[in-house]
Amino acid sequence: MRKKNIMVTGASRGLGLAITRRLISEGFNVMAVARNMTAELKELMAHSSAGEISFHEFDLNNVNDIPIFVRKVTGSNKGIWGLVNNAAVGHDGMLPTQHDSEIEELIRVNVQAPILLAKYVSRSMLIGGGGRIINVSSIIATTGYKGLAVYGATKAAMIGFSRSLARDLGGAKITVNAVAPGYMETEMTQGLDDVKLASVRRRSPLGALTTPDQVAGSVAFLLSDDAQTITGTVLTVDAGSTA
Repeated sequence: MRKKNIMVTGASRGLGLAITRRLISEGFNVMAVARNMTAELKELMAHSSAGEISFHEFDLNNVNDIPIFVRKVTGSNKGIWGLVNNAAVGHDGMLPTQHDSEIEELIRVNVQAPILLAKYVSRSMLIGGGGRIINVSSIIATTGYKGLAVYGATKAAMIGFSRSLARDLGGAKITVNAVAPGYMETEMTQGLDDVKLASVRRRSPLGALTTPDQVAGSVAFLLSDDAQTITGTVLTVDAGSTA
C-alpha cells in the first residue's frame, strides 16, 4: 500500500522536527514545511529512506500564497491525507506596549495560515475520501499567562476552529483535533531561569516538563487507526500541570 502523506508545518526544529521524526517511524511520508532548512532536519533526511521526507520551503507569513503553495505540494505528492498545523510564532509582551506588527504577525501565522492550510489541504482529503487534521494549540489557551495575551488568544482560536471544523468535515470521514502541550523542554524553556523552571515543575503532579517526543507521540496517535472515531477534541499533554 502507498504510504499516507502528512504535511507538517514548522518541521525544521523543536516540536515539528520531533513530529516529523515520529511520523516517519510510524510509516508515513512527511512533507516538511518550514521557512529554512536546518542542520537537524537535513540530518534526519539523510538518515531516512528515499521519499519519506520532502522539504518544502515556505513562510506562513505569506498567507496570500498559500493556495498556490498547497496546489504545488499536492500535485507533486499525489494528494495529502494528513495536516499537522504546528508552526507558530511566540512574540511575548504586555498588550499596551506590544507593537501592532507583532500582533498582526501572531494572528496571521498562528490563526489565518492554519485556517487557510486546512481549507486547501482538506480539498485533497475530500477527493481522497478521508483524512486527519491536527492543530497544535497550547495549555495557555485556557490557563493564560502574563505577557502572552495575544499568543494565548491565537491558541484558543485553534481549539474553537478545531471543534467547529470537525463538524463541517466529519461527514467526509475527516477528523479534526487539537493537541495542547504544556511547557516543553525546548529552546523556549531554555531561556527560563532555574527558579521559573522549578516553579513549572512544581505545578506538575509528575514533577517534570513534557518533551517534544511525548507530544509527537500524541500526534501520531491521532493519525493512527485507533483514533479514527476521535474528532472535535483537545488532547492535553502537560505532565498534569492543568489537572
